Amino acid sequence: MHYVNHVTRLGRAVLRGAGALAVAAAATGCAVAPAETSGEDPGSQSSALGDTYTQTRYPIVLCHGLSGFSSLFGVVDYFYEIDTALSAGGASVFVTHVPAFSTSEARGEELLSEVEDIVARTGAAKVNLIGHSQGGLDVRYVAAVRPDLVASVTTVGTPHQGAQLADYLIAHLAPGGFTETVLALFADSLGEIIELLSGYSDPQDALGALQTLSSQGAAAYNAKFPAGLPTTPCGSGPASANGIRFYSWGGDAHLTNLLDVSDPLLALTGVVYTTANDGLVGTCSNHFGTVLRDDYDMNHLDEVNQVLGLTAIFSTSPVSVFRSHANRLKLAGL
Repeated sequence: MHYVNHVTRLGRAVLRGAGALAVAAAATGCAVAPAETSGEDPGSQSSALGDTYTQTRYPIVLCHGLSGFSSLFGVVDYFYEIDTALSAGGASVFVTHVPAFSTSEARGEELLSEVEDIVARTGAAKVNLIGHSQGGLDVRYVAAVRPDLVASVTTVGTPHQGAQLADYLIAHLAPGGFTETVLALFADSLGEIIELLSGYSDPQDALGALQTLSSQGAAAYNAKFPAGLPTTPCGSGPASANGIRFYSWGGDAHLTNLLDVSDPLLALTGVVYTTANDGLVGTCSNHFGTVLRDDYDMNHLDEVNQVLGLTAIFSTSPVSVFRSHANRLKLAGL
């Protein structure tokens, strides 16, 4: 667990080629009412001295998704330039680290330990949890088992109803067969590499993660932790429960920047889906709590400003979306 460092120019240059690894690793929302407004984001990624636009009452805790990381080599962040932008606006920001590949309950337990540490070290009564992809399932776990420590839960591109890609892979893998064994070995090894580059050594469980992200696994998880989930297909969930505010957003695009090497991969995985999706998660599946928007011109990695900020040029900046949401939390007294 770290306070997030500013990305250095040298680090960007050295690791730009390594962006492809981060992209490959990151693989495994129906229109809604207008989003709740919090005012326009008046700042860019570099805020003026004294800016308090994102200064929330409680710390903001960012939680990565499947095959994710907090920071590679300490210079390339998963939430690329997002954490620094939030900090520049006055927010107290933490980026957590959990196993790259594991079940959401196992990852959730790791996250809970980090949240408890953050609360102890800062003296804050609660935190605002924001999770991307599987990270959204992890934060739901923490909110369920320790609601006293959570002010809000926000999920970004999270497969609350499961991911069709996970269903597809499971359907084509014979249990205990050669293909499943090879896939598990590859994913677990990839996870270990990510851990090494991040400075951690957590055990990996790729098959457990795959089951968690399937429709069947999501149904079982939702039965245990139902707070914030929609009661109708592609609807919004309750805005709050147990004193915790719930929010979500996501994208529905694939190819958004010709220079981004991850876009073709997400366009390929998106073919598996029968509904609108961001390349890995269906738009309806990402609905949770107050659905702010499910049709941003972003694919799954764009949602966290990856790879290295190569997102749609003429569309809403992911950094701006996070800043605006922090301001929303601020205005809500969170």
